Amino acid sequence: MTLSSTPGHSGSQTSGSSLLPPRDDFPRGLASDNFAGAHPAVLAHLAACNGGHAMAYGDDPVTARARAAFDRIFGRAVTTHFVFNGTAANVMSLSAFARSYGSVLCSEHAHLINDESTAPERILGMRMIGLKSRDGRIDPDALIQELGRGHGVHHPTPVALSLTQPTEVGTLYTVADIRHLADIAHAHGLGVHVDGARLGSAIAALGVTAAEMLVDTGVDVVSFGGAKQGILLGEAVVFLRPGIGEDFPHWQKHGLQLASKMRFMAAQFEALLKDDLWVANGRTANAMARYLESRIEGLPGVGVVFPVQSNAVFAAIPADLIEPLQRHTFFWPWDARKGLVRWMCAFDTTEGDIDSFIGVLKDMLPG
Repeated sequence: MTLSSTPGHSGSQTSGSSLLPPRDDFPRGLASDNFAGAHPAVLAHLAACNGGHAMAYGDDPVTARARAAFDRIFGRAVTTHFVFNGTAANVMSLSAFARSYGSVLCSEHAHLINDESTAPERILGMRMIGLKSRDGRIDPDALIQELGRGHGVHHPTPVALSLTQPTEVGTLYTVADIRHLADIAHAHGLGVHVDGARLGSAIAALGVTAAEMLVDTGVDVVSFGGAKQGILLGEAVVFLRPGIGEDFPHWQKHGLQLASKMRFMAAQFEALLKDDLWVANGRTANAMARYLESRIEGLPGVGVVFPVQSNAVFAAIPADLIEPLQRHTFFWPWDARKGLVRWMCAFDTTEGDIDSFIGVLKDMLPG
């Protein structure tokens, strides 16, 4: 399936937002896991950490425990920092490899190149280069070709490879895929970054550990999702390879990402990682996506366009149904002209949500 970038793809705030103005009773939908609330366990732990005073800027016991939890899930000592949002997590992760003459290679459909505005270029001072992908996954041949096409000082020097797991279209790199691409990148002197905004869905789907997926494959740094995986606010930047990102506290400060009351951001991650709640949340979201896929099977004029491997369902529907269907269950079109839409499931999506949506869809379909 060929994707095309269109205004509003992947959740632009200007596409379709006028359909449902701000309201207290905003309906449950399939727009994004960003629309979901926080997991009750996260809220409870956040309240439990609210008593008394604590050192600011991360020098507190809660932040120390959260960092130790990341050491646990990755099976080794790692370096973890907390930032406010996913754009900052991606951009500051890549700061470890930044060169004023450099470039970052990523999928042509990656969030980094399509949905971060000009933040990567402005903050990193580097060019983002999109590579040909198959179902959202970077084609290794395209990576090799790009690494061999330079024109000396006339061409930006690739310094990092960024992978998205799951991809922008909900597909997954296998552990072998990540290792193969990381080996190619490292052989050419590139650092390897993973955008893991929905990493728990990938871990749950593949049945592997975070260490097996990221440490053992040679990934250097990961943007570890928070908001999409069940917390209120925050993302983590986790350096997996010793010796990189040592200046991160300085980047964090001048990048406006240093929280004074860091314990509240860290507390959310402590709860999210406890008993692998983040993986359980991903497992639930994945199951709901598979259920949604099963409910649209056989519907006239409706078809799934990418393999459903995580918590996303991409479907083709009659284009004239997009807007009226959005009024019942809000979602984002991926390419409205072609009737290509994205339906995202979250940790709190239920079969009832999906059954209600399917009922409306069936009523709208012709014949």
